[in-house]
Amino acid sequence: MLTFIKYLWAAPCTAVGACLGAVMMCVGAKLRLRAGIAEVAFLNSATFGAQTLHRLPIASITFGHVVLARTEQEQARLRIHERAHVTQYEKWGILLFVLYPVSSLAQAVRGGHAYRDNHFEVQARAAEQEQATPGMPDSRARFS
Repeated sequence: MLTFIKYLWAAPCTAVGACLGAVMMCVGAKLRLRAGIAEVAFLNSATFGAQTLHRLPIASITFGHVVLARTEQEQARLRIHERAHVTQYEKWGILLFVLYPVSSLAQAVRGGHAYRDNHFEVQARAAEQEQATPGMPDSRARFS
């Protein structure tokens, strides 16, 4: 029941990601479902879609239970980081659409970096570091 509530709470954000993912898929991206999360990415950086997305300042972005990435390689490399954002959407739901930019603005006003110092990005990087602890299996495996 709790899992259903998490999906429901994040559903408006997931809907945004699903719409963007559908557009990506119309130009060649592939959809993979991993652990209840939709991952949409282009096969490699040589595809038209990946080259178009390369102009953006991000390699991957999460909306609810949808993770969009330029390439499957970047999807794999950033999986732990993006899963942390999925968890944030499960906690905050659509409020994250407001809280994330507010955190960026607060950091910029304080003289920090709007992205690097954003509270939600700090949490996601901490999740990456936690997974990278010696003795922990590497969950950034390539798509199978």
